[in-house]
Amino acid sequence: MDSNNDEALDIIVTNVVATFRTRCHLNLRKIALEGTNVIYKPEVGKVLMKLRKPTITASIWSSGKIICTGATSEEEAKLGARRLARCLQKLGFKVRFSAFKVVNVLAVCSMPFAVHLVNFTNNNRPIASYEPELHPAATYRIKHLKATVQVFSTGSLTVTGPNVQNVATAVEHIYPLLYECQKPRCK
Repeated sequence: MDSNNDEALDIIVTNVVATFRTRCHLNLRKIALEGTNVIYKPEVGKVLMKLRKPTITASIWSSGKIICTGATSEEEAKLGARRLARCLQKLGFKVRFSAFKVVNVLAVCSMPFAVHLVNFTNNNRPIASYEPELHPAATYRIKHLKATVQVFSTGSLTVTGPNVQNVATAVEHIYPLLYECQKPRCK
């Protein structure tokens, strides 16, 4: 971070999206009739299944592909995915847990200062964009990390990336750029 400011920034992971495959065909109607905490959506061709611990919502397709959302860490996402696989095994499917992958991580972070968005965008023109008529935040894309940072004038950040490590690196990358464009404190 910056040598003048020794405060540690809290990066709070709010959502982790992960996918995995069961390597078998799934009968959605059977899951809907016999499963618990299930919502069947035949018009879309999927079943939504919810777990309470960890708090996860899964979209299940008949091909055996499952997308899990709602976890707050990569470990929690894997645990929830394994629990979903176990629930499907108990319904009588020959499920094999395979191809688990964390697809997206959403995190929020708050800077200890407010940011002047117009200055920030002008200083980082090709990468940053700010359209106040469309969205109240400036968007900063970091290609090599595959991360996107939404910067609000209050100093709040919303960061999306492929994993938790990339999200943390993105915040470390953008902090000095934001520090240059901080608003003067009101007294």
